[in-house]
Amino acid sequence: MAATAQMTRSDRPARRRRPTWRKVLGTTRDKLLELAVLLFIVFPIFWVALTSFKPLNEIYTTHILVPLTLDNYRTIFSETMQYQRLALNSLIISSSTVLIAIPLGLAAAYVFARFHFRGATVLLIAVLVTQFIPPLVIIIPFFTLFKGIGLSDSRLALVIVYLSIVLPYSIWMLRGFIDALPVEVEEAAAVDGCNEIGTLRHITLPLVAPGIITTLIFAFILCWNEFTFALILTGHDSRMLQMGLFATAGNRGILLEQMTATGMIVMVPMFILSFLIRRYFIEGLTMGAVK
Repeated sequence: MAATAQMTRSDRPARRRRPTWRKVLGTTRDKLLELAVLLFIVFPIFWVALTSFKPLNEIYTTHILVPLTLDNYRTIFSETMQYQRLALNSLIISSSTVLIAIPLGLAAAYVFARFHFRGATVLLIAVLVTQFIPPLVIIIPFFTLFKGIGLSDSRLALVIVYLSIVLPYSIWMLRGFIDALPVEVEEAAAVDGCNEIGTLRHITLPLVAPGIITTLIFAFILCWNEFTFALILTGHDSRMLQMGLFATAGNRGILLEQMTATGMIVMVPMFILSFLIRRYFIEGLTMGAVK
């Protein structure tokens, strides 16, 4: 009892302090700032989506509670406009480019990351320099070349052009992910009797899978959203979905209801893709932060 009575104030369990008004004010301010930023980002997307479902007499109003309709989507997918063909072209061109670029980029990235040879640094920098060339500088040579060999207004022409954009990007992205993987893991597989192909297939690929998926997402988005080459190098047969925005001009100017509906068709696949693979997306973005 005497020992308990002599317990000092510092030995007593600390009481939980109540948050002061300054901390409460600071937390409230931070939350309001986050909410403002969120509204700033989300509201334009919400307004585009709402406008795409508005009836014609409500298009240019600021009303939010309006009857919704699918007439705008029926119009752009009608036999007259045929936006389903544009969407199919975008899907085929973007998917074909990514399916070719990712394996080639992965092979090149693995060589740059794991093998040391003369001129490797110069070659890697040369790959990076291609990303700094403005599209308008090379678009005319590409147009002349494809017209001369009979590939003008074709999906293959856009796939070739997009490969020149996506492949260097994929090499640099995947090289960073492979560099973040400790080489001792592959050396341990080699000690166990695994050859280089087996090591790449059973060890390296599963470990860098989040990085591969992240690179695939960004590469697909680059192709899906590209506009300049799609505008100049395509005609009637290979037009992509972005070109459909030009068809939304009519007698009364820009047909906002059709433009917003087309914009939603362009955005929705990106939202769905990012949502379905968000776990791999986050892992890929954070991969390599600590080696």
